[in-house]
Amino acid sequence: MPARKPPASKQPGMPSRAQILEFLQTSDQIAGKREIAKAFGLKGQEKIALKALLKDMAEEGLIDGKKTAYHRMGGVPKVTVLRVLEIDDGEPYAIPDAWSPDDATPPPRLRIVEGKKARNSKQPALKVGDRVLARTEESGRGWLAYPMKKLPARTEGLMGVVEIDASGKGWLAPVDKRVRSSSPIADLGGAEAGQLVVAEPAGKSPRSGVKVTEVIGDPLEPRSFSLIAIAKHGIPHVFPEAALEEAQRAARIPLSHEHREDLRDLPIVAIDPADARDHDDAIWAEPDGEGGYRALVAIADVSFYVRPTSEVDREARKRGNSVYFPDRVVPMLPEVLSADVCSLKEGEDRAAMACHLRISPDGKVTKWRFTRALVRIAHNIAYEDAQAAIDEERAPEHLQHLWGAWKLLAAARAARDPLELELPERQVRLDAEGRITEIAVRERLDAHRVVEDFMIAANVAAAKALEARTAPVVYRVHEAPGREKLVALRDYMKTFGHSLALGQVITPGLFNRMIKDIVDESEKAQVMEAVLRSQTQAYYGPENAGHFGLALGSYAHFTSPIRRYSDLLVHRALVDAYKLEQPEPKGLPAHSGLSDRDRDDLSKISEAISKTERRAMEAERDTIDRYVAAWLASRVGEVFETRITGVQSFGFFATILGVGGDGLVPVSTLGREHFRWEEAAQRLVGDDSGTTYAPGDRLELRLAEANPLTGALKFELPEGGGRIEPRGNRPDSRRKRPRPDGGKHMQGKRGRPGNIRHQGRKR
Repeated sequence: MPARKPPASKQPGMPSRAQILEFLQTSDQIAGKREIAKAFGLKGQEKIALKALLKDMAEEGLIDGKKTAYHRMGGVPKVTVLRVLEIDDGEPYAIPDAWSPDDATPPPRLRIVEGKKARNSKQPALKVGDRVLARTEESGRGWLAYPMKKLPARTEGLMGVVEIDASGKGWLAPVDKRVRSSSPIADLGGAEAGQLVVAEPAGKSPRSGVKVTEVIGDPLEPRSFSLIAIAKHGIPHVFPEAALEEAQRAARIPLSHEHREDLRDLPIVAIDPADARDHDDAIWAEPDGEGGYRALVAIADVSFYVRPTSEVDREARKRGNSVYFPDRVVPMLPEVLSADVCSLKEGEDRAAMACHLRISPDGKVTKWRFTRALVRIAHNIAYEDAQAAIDEERAPEHLQHLWGAWKLLAAARAARDPLELELPERQVRLDAEGRITEIAVRERLDAHRVVEDFMIAANVAAAKALEARTAPVVYRVHEAPGREKLVALRDYMKTFGHSLALGQVITPGLFNRMIKDIVDESEKAQVMEAVLRSQTQAYYGPENAGHFGLALGSYAHFTSPIRRYSDLLVHRALVDAYKLEQPEPKGLPAHSGLSDRDRDDLSKISEAISKTERRAMEAERDTIDRYVAAWLASRVGEVFETRITGVQSFGFFATILGVGGDGLVPVSTLGREHFRWEEAAQRLVGDDSGTTYAPGDRLELRLAEANPLTGALKFELPEGGGRIEPRGNRPDSRRKRPRPDGGKHMQGKRGRPGNIRHQGRKR
């Protein structure tokens, strides 16, 4: 039988991969190299080229079989390298990392099936951009991939700065402080030296280098720091057209006055940061005449606008939460919802989920009730302004009532004795042009505690209300420390002469008393760091294991549905459990309760949003580190007062007091003396002098390097050793040093600077 003729669209000559696959799929006989060459009329050198092409296709898994008989594999090797493309509902989806067909055939999409991992496993979850070696198989529902090994990233999210060497060759300098080497640039794509760019692999081998796909611009522009984090962590930041259009339709849904509790006459207030753009929550309270209070926590009714299985919901599930950077917000929901219709704005009628609370004279919440309500916020007030009004005794009556109710809640909280760790939060302040004016520790006010305790009360009420109806709950779980970490903490405490008996019941109050008993401030800081390291990471899940840190038996996140998907799920569960459904809107899904898949199994989405939360925390921390390094770049060589935050065998890390930013002091820079690493005590000890470096120690260190692109700092000891006070003998009054900015900060207008953009708008 004669060989099949080549496709009509192909003239004699070297065929493409797609044409070979088409020929193999439609051939009515067994086809090998000879049949393929004959079908396409190949001769001489073309046959040699065909042999090489078929070898490449076999290695890529496009074809299978011996050299004398090929057949189509379907495009995916049995074992291959995959690149994670997106995370959908907690499940990673990937494409072949080296997919480059001649005819632009789209790559197959594989669902990665991750093995069961222990909750406290150190193995990190896969994220967008990760590369894995995986075993693949085709099932009736598509391609599946089973990871065998996670591979190192080629570059930091394939983002870096272009450098041109003396020979004119381009190199991509990484923006990740963990990546030490640059990648050769095969195609500059019009980029110039010094520009921040996005790139992708130019070939299958790392030696092929990278090609520039997008030029971002000046890497030292403040906006670049958050863009680097967005690219590195694979954070979705552009809403699909369909989601934006649907959000506009949802925003026009009329509110049904007949089906909502009308609370517009109550003087409800929303107390938020001065630069807040979305207002999830508002509060109200009044005395009940019996020594307690009636209180209300009004939360944006996001579930009314964001329906299960809708386009907006699908995008919100991917994001899991909003991500906050100093210069922008990457919101979970489109701006028309997050910053407008859902946001509880002063003087505007808004849909709310109302949590009615009864607070007893001893601060316990004895009753709760949930309704869908209509509210009109009396005031949007900043924390600082609310605190000033209370302190200056000029607060209106409704604000005084809030403080009165809070004092009862605070007393109950103190009796509960939750974990109390003084962990300062850094705040980057920008001017209207986006320039850094100050990096400071955020002040902690009673106004913050007022809102926090009201939110905790509402979150507990939501969890218990759902439990009362045996309804599905997405719990916020914080488990007690594991034995391994407690043993390490016990051994560490021995080095200070303190004991930690592991036979007793471990409670947050035990840690609080341990910290309170320590008089020396530096030693107290070290112990707080050690206690923090001993804690497990909080997560979301449908199985209740309590919240150790808050000393609560049942806890769920209910109060921030604009920025957290977990809270939206709790709202939907309440809608179902308490029959709070509203009239069906036009053009949107009918129901605002849980979807069938979430009602049947909340574990998958709970795991997914736990991952996106960790992703957001890492991205925000990375960005702050870059801002801190940029802030300090002009002060290299100066000496700062620092505190040691961590010690390893290769050196120790320290942070500048009041500013932050961890920097390394390599052990090689400590002089000729040999320093031994005592792991149990987490310290370095000099063999000759006995000099020690341990977490919590305060030192004067010289800033040796500050790299804004990576966020990396490096310190060195100044002449004289830099020790501020000998350990264990610190005076109460400490030497004051000038602030790193000289105390001369630009004073801008109050509120979020005008340059801040709400990321996610239609491009």
